[in-house]
Amino acid sequence: MNTTNHDTATLDPIELEVFKHLFASIAEEMGVRLMRSAYSPNIKERRDFSCAIFDPQGDMIAQAAHIPVHLGSAPLSVKAVLEKFDPATMRPGDRFIVNDPYAGGTHLPDITVVAPCFLTATPNAAAPPDFYVANRAHHADVGGITPGSLPISQHIDDEGVRIPPSRLTEDLITNICNQTRTPDERRGDLLAQCAALDVGITRLTSLTEHHTPERLAHCAAALQDYTARFVRNLIHKLPDGQYHFHDLLDDDGHGNNDIAIRCTLTIAADHATVDLRESDDQTLGPVNAVRAIALSATMYVFRCLAASDPGSDIPSNSGVLRPVTLLTRPGSIVDATYPAAVAGGNVETSQRIVDTLFGAIAQALPDIAPAASAGSMNNLTIGSTENMSDVASRMSNLTQTPPGPSNIPHPTSHIPHSHPPFAYYETLAGGAGAGPHAPGGHAIHTHMTNTLNTPVEALEHAYPFRVQAYAIRTGSGGAGKHAGGDGLIRRYTFDTPVQLTLLTERRRHAPYGLAGGEPAQPGRNILIHPNGKREPLPGKCTITCQPGDTLEIQTPGGGGWGTPRSI
Repeated sequence: MNTTNHDTATLDPIELEVFKHLFASIAEEMGVRLMRSAYSPNIKERRDFSCAIFDPQGDMIAQAAHIPVHLGSAPLSVKAVLEKFDPATMRPGDRFIVNDPYAGGTHLPDITVVAPCFLTATPNAAAPPDFYVANRAHHADVGGITPGSLPISQHIDDEGVRIPPSRLTEDLITNICNQTRTPDERRGDLLAQCAALDVGITRLTSLTEHHTPERLAHCAAALQDYTARFVRNLIHKLPDGQYHFHDLLDDDGHGNNDIAIRCTLTIAADHATVDLRESDDQTLGPVNAVRAIALSATMYVFRCLAASDPGSDIPSNSGVLRPVTLLTRPGSIVDATYPAAVAGGNVETSQRIVDTLFGAIAQALPDIAPAASAGSMNNLTIGSTENMSDVASRMSNLTQTPPGPSNIPHPTSHIPHSHPPFAYYETLAGGAGAGPHAPGGHAIHTHMTNTLNTPVEALEHAYPFRVQAYAIRTGSGGAGKHAGGDGLIRRYTFDTPVQLTLLTERRRHAPYGLAGGEPAQPGRNILIHPNGKREPLPGKCTITCQPGDTLEIQTPGGGGWGTPRSI
């Protein structure tokens, strides 16, 4: 992040508003194409994807209102592509792909596809692209040791196929898809991502009917500069000082408990420094977060602060972080290094980083910051058991060669099965933390996730299990002057043997309250056997269920704000 940048590009207020919506609408239309073209319920129903537009340096110009944890880190994926491939050699029709957490990605199921956009019909042979368009989608399976590719892993190679920045070809698509349990679905989703890029390129190119490429480049820079100025002025209003806070992850799934994330927030004039270097070391299990995730969480929190300013509606772009310095320590839980397992860092540790940052901000701005929300995406993956040995055979190439981002195995044929294999992924909503001015919302996705809940009808149509209950978990929000929101209860009964993995948090450490508000109820995971016996499950586990077994997930509520009123 450039802390010495002087914002020079400007637009008048009307132009600013026009181009803010113009660029954002292109990203939104890309998302509509992706949603309608995708094969998997995770993308077309839950909408677990994000789309954005980037400038020639790989900085984000505009994003759709998609997933915060994707978009704060997406510029690193674009820049990883630009480091690997000379932009001057790119041509119309090129597509690039990456998911490697150690090369701009976050975790392996999140696959990013990038395309250059040239605003002239016949670009000069040495001319770099005028813009880039990109999208990131969570694929329901990318191989690995358990269906859904969010295992309770100990090594990055346990989690699936790792793709370095690569030029996307038909052979590479086949290679990637053959390493998954559902190759046809993966191919369909990847092609949907490419189709969404086509929309972005078409719409950006159509802008040249009314604006020159130079004018569009100026407007893109002006939007980022405006956002940076706004956030810089916002920080300048905060009281100078240092503010400390820490919060804990429950565990890593391998016996390591109470993993601390520690933040020191320093406000000095119009600049903020977020120092996470005192956080615990990376751990054995899959809750490690790469730096891109810490960057996403930081961007999200400061974007929230900007939104709290009355009447503000600033563009969402890379300008948010210009007045902010993020300090992390390589090898820590928030800046993991190879070969750390990272499947849960993107979905769980990102939430705890946000809780920690808001806890620090609450000391500087007690009348703005909310109590902790549910703090978990409550990840659930469910897959068929019939094809596990075949997938293990296909994945064996990953472990028989030296580990590294370039070791993508050669294509292998997909082996048919008597029952169609499936891999299902879903996150579950929880309670929102209450704030100084209002209670928390019930059963909603909060902070770093912005997906929908999978509709029961869509789930039961596509998979061999049923949703037996889906309800608000009444009373799970923390009490307070303003009560925290309630979580939910969702109950699944299986009609066939399945292997499921739970990767959940806030089962031991409850979401905190603020200003005298009480903490929320932590979540619970329970396996109900056909005889009615209820078996508590840990927050992170992989189990095999038989027909008639029922899984019940009770998600955490949100913390309360303010001392509860006496009755």
